[in-house]
Amino acid sequence: MKTVIISQARMSSTRLPGKVLKEVLGKPLLEYHIERLKRTKKADDIVIATTVNAVDEPIVELCQRLNVLCYRGSEDDVLSRYYYAACEARADIVVRVTSDCPLIDSEVVDKVIDTFITCDGCDYVSNTLVRTYPRGMDTEVFSFVALEQAFKEATATPEREHVTPYIYNHPELFKLKNVVYITDQSRHRCTVDTSDDFRLIEKILLELYPDKPDFTVEDVLAVFDRHSDWYYINAHVEQKKF
Repeated sequence: MKTVIISQARMSSTRLPGKVLKEVLGKPLLEYHIERLKRTKKADDIVIATTVNAVDEPIVELCQRLNVLCYRGSEDDVLSRYYYAACEARADIVVRVTSDCPLIDSEVVDKVIDTFITCDGCDYVSNTLVRTYPRGMDTEVFSFVALEQAFKEATATPEREHVTPYIYNHPELFKLKNVVYITDQSRHRCTVDTSDDFRLIEKILLELYPDKPDFTVEDVLAVFDRHSDWYYINAHVEQKKF
């Protein structure tokens, strides 16, 4: 059984264009994201799924420099992009993460993968059905069979744009399971969608990365304990609805 992490990335973000290549300490956020995913022990491969648009060529070039597979597909039909990327990678198990999460913890990813593998008959496991992890640690794991069914049957625009809603909104078709953190830390926002999000991520990376590049979600939470005011940098930001 081949487990493949597929992370979607594009330059044309509506609220913060080019965010995945914005730099901290001379390194683009997407490189931090990939570096942290490479520490996973339960996945066999990583694919960055970007678009066929010319503006996304720098993402392809970064993947080539980092020796990471890159698939180019539809900008709007992200479900199809994931499906064909999974086909090309010959994935049996698909791990979905997004490139706007440069602090993602490989141990969290491994925990969700392991829960999927050990769950009897599960089609989909994530830590987002009920949020307890900080936003930015989002990990979804599902079978290629479930992805293929969604690809063939999903018709609503949000189902095509966001990959997994068809799966988790049909519990009568798919067996679902949620992974929870030891305490509810869902109030923290460690993803990049706006300039204020980037300000916070930059502060956290400057605080942690030079001395401990393999920092964990616990290290991130400890930063919030030390700098309680940092929470308010992006606390006002609302996640885009779909």
